[in-house]
Amino acid sequence: MSSKVSFEGIGEVIATFYAGDGVTAGQVVKLSGDSKVAACTAGERFCGLSVSVKTGCAAVQVGGFAEVPCTDSTVAVGLATLTADGSGGVKKAGSGDAGEEYLVVSKDTAGFITLKM
Repeated sequence: MSSKVSFEGIGEVIATFYAGDGVTAGQVVKLSGDSKVAACTAGERFCGLSVSVKTGCAAVQVGGFAEVPCTDSTVAVGLATLTADGSGGVKKAGSGDAGEEYLVVSKDTAGFITLKM
């Protein structure tokens, strides 16, 4: 279904961090040190979405609406407690996971959700 609604760029805040080993564009990341981000393991809280990685630095979206990978079919539109899935995306937080509540405004069939960071 084609949508006439777009959240792209609304409130977007992007900050530059040093990129830890394995950080790639399109994955959720965590703060791993002073001005440094790393890839998340499953069940960890994420601080943003890496939108590009160049010369040892990562541009990380830390605010606004972001489209993130999510293959967890149980995540629904509305308020959801999410955590990293360990593969660069997000999933619904389970028992023992370090999750945070986010507003999920859309979900597509290609494995992405749009949430308010």
